[in-house]
Amino acid sequence: MSEDVPRPYGLLLELTYQCPLHCAYCSNPVQMSAAGSELTALEWQRVMEEAARLGVLHVHFSGGEPLLRKDLAELVACARAQGMYTNLITSALGLTRKRLQGLQEAGLDSIQISFQAEQAEVADTLAGTRAHARKLVAVALVRDAHLPLTVNIVLHRQNIDRLEALIALAEHLQAQRLELAHTQYLGWAFLNRAALLPTRAQLAQAEKIALAAQRRLRGKMELLYVLPDYYSERPKPCMHGWGQRFLTVNPLGDVLPCHAAMVIPDIQAANVRQHSLGWIWRSSPAFQRFRGSAWMPEPCQSCALREIDFGGCRCQAFLLTGDATRTDPVCGLAPDHPRLQQMLAQLHAGEHDVPLPVHLRHNP
Repeated sequence: MSEDVPRPYGLLLELTYQCPLHCAYCSNPVQMSAAGSELTALEWQRVMEEAARLGVLHVHFSGGEPLLRKDLAELVACARAQGMYTNLITSALGLTRKRLQGLQEAGLDSIQISFQAEQAEVADTLAGTRAHARKLVAVALVRDAHLPLTVNIVLHRQNIDRLEALIALAEHLQAQRLELAHTQYLGWAFLNRAALLPTRAQLAQAEKIALAAQRRLRGKMELLYVLPDYYSERPKPCMHGWGQRFLTVNPLGDVLPCHAAMVIPDIQAANVRQHSLGWIWRSSPAFQRFRGSAWMPEPCQSCALREIDFGGCRCQAFLLTGDATRTDPVCGLAPDHPRLQQMLAQLHAGEHDVPLPVHLRHNP
């Protein structure tokens, strides 16, 4: 690896965009590829072999719903053979005892299961299908298999007031880790943001609850609470910086610095069917585009934090301003920060009468 190119540590494999759920907060692209064009098992295996040579240590199998791939255990086995830690990110629909045994025998190290709410009726409404009861069965299988379990709950306006009950659910499920992640307003979530954005009052109360739970559960269950970008005064270093530590391969084989980067219209994503993963990481236009800090405009260029937050999220900058090169409007120093504040005020103008999202995610 060239000294001036950082080493990647994490690899997200979006095996398919197909999914049995229809969550309105899904960050998958609104325009998705058809299942028939997905990479084959052999192509995914080559990707993982090349990733291991780059130095990748951790592979996340995701989607859509990765359990819809019948060759999932085969792919997990390949990652294990390359010495990489494997994590399955799933809705758990389709996870049977036999399927889980096969994945564990293949070398699966951990599993992350999503929940929408603590009550079946609410959870199923948010998921767009009857899923909650099946998730509970799947968690019991994971516990019986003694696999490390992460419960992931995406927070938004429709479930944030249930936070105490959601934390209690994770405790009841005996999860080792609970991720309380506010919605990322990308893909379907961006389309539905008026109905998903929590109010400032909801956020203030949620933060108190989450921080108190972190203290109470310390040493028993790891609790990660991720604040929503739109309400922060400083942007997060998206994916630890563009092209710094992480790469994503989507079902078509396009390789990106993050799972949402294709939202930027002129991004030139290279494909593993035409190029090696090593060349893509080191030299492709997409990874060079916002790597480092030379590309940054002011005020980022003069900011002491430019090598820490890397100017924030490029996808978010594009979606909010139409220009991916601008400072993330989340930053209080960004020229577009007042525009974001105005947008939030407009979205909350009718905050007491917002219906459930109507644009439910659908399959390609």
